[in-house]
Amino acid sequence: MIVGVPKEIKNHEYRVGLTPTSVREVVANGHQCVVETGCGVGIGCDDGQYEAAGAQVLGTAKEVFDRSEMIVKVKEPQAPERAMLRDGQILFTYLHLAADEAQTKDLIKSGATCIAYETVTSPRGGLPLLAPMSKVAGRMSIQAGAYCLEQPHGGLGMLLGGVPGVDPAKVVIIGAGVVGTHAAHIAVGQGADTWVIDRNPDVLESHWQQFGRTTNSVFSTRDSLEKHVLEADLVIGGVLIPGAAAPKLVTADMVKRMKPGSVIVDVAIDQGGCAETSKATTHAEPTYIVDDVVHYCVANMPGGVPRTSTYALNNVTLPHVITLANKGYKQALKDDEHLKNGLNVHAGVLTIEEVGDALGLEHQPADSVL
Repeated sequence: MIVGVPKEIKNHEYRVGLTPTSVREVVANGHQCVVETGCGVGIGCDDGQYEAAGAQVLGTAKEVFDRSEMIVKVKEPQAPERAMLRDGQILFTYLHLAADEAQTKDLIKSGATCIAYETVTSPRGGLPLLAPMSKVAGRMSIQAGAYCLEQPHGGLGMLLGGVPGVDPAKVVIIGAGVVGTHAAHIAVGQGADTWVIDRNPDVLESHWQQFGRTTNSVFSTRDSLEKHVLEADLVIGGVLIPGAAAPKLVTADMVKRMKPGSVIVDVAIDQGGCAETSKATTHAEPTYIVDDVVHYCVANMPGGVPRTSTYALNNVTLPHVITLANKGYKQALKDDEHLKNGLNVHAGVLTIEEVGDALGLEHQPADSVL
């Protein structure tokens, strides 16, 4: 199989679908790899390193798309990339379709087989291809929030951990999953007054066992959520419903009543955000202010640390890339129900119920179209 890696073109996105190390593994399995020139610059890898790993370097993204049977990316294909997809081609990347009707319709129209990292599951539960980026985003959310709390950036002018004799900031993390857990690690490490809210008693129990009294865990109800959000200096939105749009837990009315200069970092923005006032931003202009509350809603947060993010991502995606290349998508999906859960679009048909429900589009089960 010919595996292609284009350079990412989303605003300030520096990650890359395959590292030279991963390319070498793909080639060692008997496949060809073509990459766009400069695709690895953001992680410190030049064209020579890709050539040494066995890849052929091509001059344009169009050449890569035209030559490849499978495209491996990081972020969802932008409109010019979607126009280059073709019938029967495999696309393996993050998609986050539930909040993106235009992309969904373009992928359906393309006829490609589109497998989304974020809906591939694991025998142990969870979303193993989403987890590394959730870890990165969770950790980044606290440092982004700390930055936004500085007065020159619109914030309250608070140091996250305070100093002896001065209270630390109150950090409220909505969701105790992967994002929330890693955000809590950093918040606790910086000395913040850390509160974690979740509605799953088992998740809260697990959080308690991990953090003990270094954080405060709260069962999520409308009352508890409203109380703690209104008291917060920094709110982290780490809610996830796999494949579906994020629930709007922080209402516009709550934002109006939050402290002036407080901060919301909405990590759920890829799925539409968990605050009603959230809208996607980029690393070029990461923040905006609504009702005196600073909103940080960068939709590709891990792209800000591309070296760490790319290598963490390749650790979990590479085995699936090789499986898809070795077996072809039909056999690979037939043999692995967890990889099959990643199928979002196939041959002009939407195959994921949550996206269909979110966008009001027709969908069919994966088994019925494969």
